[in-house]
Amino acid sequence: MSRSGWRVLAAASVLAANAAQAADAPVPAAATGCAAPPELLVIEPALGHAATRIERGDKLTIVAVGSSSTEGVGASGPSFTYPSRLQAMLAKRFPDAPIRVINRGKGGEDAPEELARLDRDVIAERPDLVIWQLGTNAVLRRDDPVADGEQIERGVAKLRRGPSDVVLMDMQYAPRVIARPAYATMRRLLADTAKRARIGLFRRFDIMRHWHEAARPGAPPMIGPDGLHMTDRGYDCLALGLAEALARNWRRHQRAMPFWETATVADIAGGRPSPASDGSTAQ
Repeated sequence: MSRSGWRVLAAASVLAANAAQAADAPVPAAATGCAAPPELLVIEPALGHAATRIERGDKLTIVAVGSSSTEGVGASGPSFTYPSRLQAMLAKRFPDAPIRVINRGKGGEDAPEELARLDRDVIAERPDLVIWQLGTNAVLRRDDPVADGEQIERGVAKLRRGPSDVVLMDMQYAPRVIARPAYATMRRLLADTAKRARIGLFRRFDIMRHWHEAARPGAPPMIGPDGLHMTDRGYDCLALGLAEALARNWRRHQRAMPFWETATVADIAGGRPSPASDGSTAQ
């Protein structure tokens, strides 16, 4: 590559690093009303399959599976559910990668019912990422949810047989949930399952608890009058936090990839790959 080509590549690398740092910055509370501390917006380990598709600008399919808070009970319409809002927010962050979020939530379900339909409703869609929200109904119905662990383990194992990345989402922080003695056990169970399986965990409970503790007087509620299901604002804030957490994970994975896998000579004006000045194309 010519010297001028390397200068262009170096400039592009600086721009990419600055953009990544900006993406990892906390979301201002004043701008959203539902910011969370950066440490709560961390999903580990790397979601490498989805990150690679984002890097290449390939189509990305996400399936959100779960119960009523995935289906969107409490939202004023389908476009205000968290999967719908997540698709819109990810599209803004990654405009060059077509992203589709499929809602496979069914109110009232538990891990056994969701496990029974994973093949039909989730795996059949050939997803690149699965977000499995669960735990709430088990806590509401049983004082000891330890037995649910086997069902969750089986579901995670089924999802991991393919190339899909997997993220578990734990329960909502809501009056009816924290009134139940089993909620702490379920939180640990989900966190331990994610750690053992080396999949992602989105800490919805902790994030919503932060919103509750930081809420200003008169702020619109995140939880509806039933003390359980989220409002439009709650779903919007949930989607914002999840979009931020996914974006940070994907961008960290891309920065960690070997230089020769990620480096392209970028067009500084448009941010798109372009031929190097010596007529070659960086690979």
